[in-house]
Amino acid sequence: MRRLLVEQKNIQRVRMEDVPQVALTDGQARLAVDHFALTANNVTYAACGFDIGYWKFFPSGIDGQGIVPVWGVAKVVESRSADLTEGQRLYGFYPMAEELVIVPKVAPGGIGDASPHREGLPAIYNLYMPVKPADPAQDHMRALLQPLLATSWLLFDWLGDNDWFGAEQIIIGSASSKTGLGLCKFLAEPAERPYRIVGLTSERNRAFVEGLGACDQVLGYDAVDRLAQVPSVYVDMAGNGEVKAALHTRLDGHLKHSAAVGLSHWDKFQPQLLLAGIKPKFFFAPAQAGKRSEEWGQAKVQQEIGAAWKRIAAEASGWMTLQEHEGLDSAPAVYAALADGSADPRDGQIVTL
Repeated sequence: MRRLLVEQKNIQRVRMEDVPQVALTDGQARLAVDHFALTANNVTYAACGFDIGYWKFFPSGIDGQGIVPVWGVAKVVESRSADLTEGQRLYGFYPMAEELVIVPKVAPGGIGDASPHREGLPAIYNLYMPVKPADPAQDHMRALLQPLLATSWLLFDWLGDNDWFGAEQIIIGSASSKTGLGLCKFLAEPAERPYRIVGLTSERNRAFVEGLGACDQVLGYDAVDRLAQVPSVYVDMAGNGEVKAALHTRLDGHLKHSAAVGLSHWDKFQPQLLLAGIKPKFFFAPAQAGKRSEEWGQAKVQQEIGAAWKRIAAEASGWMTLQEHEGLDSAPAVYAALADGSADPRDGQIVTL
């Protein structure tokens, strides 16, 4: 069995490793990974691996080496559990590897992994949803967009839940990322809204974001000084310290909330940076999902998220091109392009095994 290892303290260094296939014990099932998506979100998982705990999901057993989680579909190829039968297909959180062994346990909405090392980790990542055989394009769209747009919708819901923090403008950093553009589109849906939507992106991607038609204004990262000085919220998918500092300075006294979400610019992250005004707070999507599950019930939350991401995905062919890569050997190059920022935001990257 092969897996892709990432150096935890230098996430651009990766290597392939062959490990013996482990024999199943009673209660376990073996899942062969069919395909998975690679996005800037996976780079965030690696960059936040220690702080948020993403390295804990699929421990490598090797000091300093981690396995980055990805979203995709796998097939049950061997089972010693009454809760899973061979041939079932499951969508969910997988390692960048050819297979995963889990301890299946029936849970609301699907199958949970009751492996001891996953105890206490967020339930949203431990849940595997049975999926029927589908057209590959549909499968790939789910792997690419469902987790990202779920985060986008939870951000949108959280902002509304807080009355937009009284903001007249909501600024999205890394608006070209799929999570960022999803949030822009959800924010643009209400017919009447009290805020303007401002997308921040690199000059290279500015025309792409403008073409999405979801933002009232699109600015390059070097044009933060053009932001209107009105009550504002900053939702940061990039984690670029220089941009964050410039924005906090420009909006000092006007910034009502600064949310840290992603690290697509992980190499420019400066956690000890002194910022003007309010201190950024980390947004953890599973926390908002948990809050809504308590208020609405888990089934209602899944229904809302499912309907939301499918609305955006229905038009994705207009702004995203699927790029399919064969074999685990293709993953390092795709991951490297995402990590160094050279990947085209118009592309949706899928690795098939």
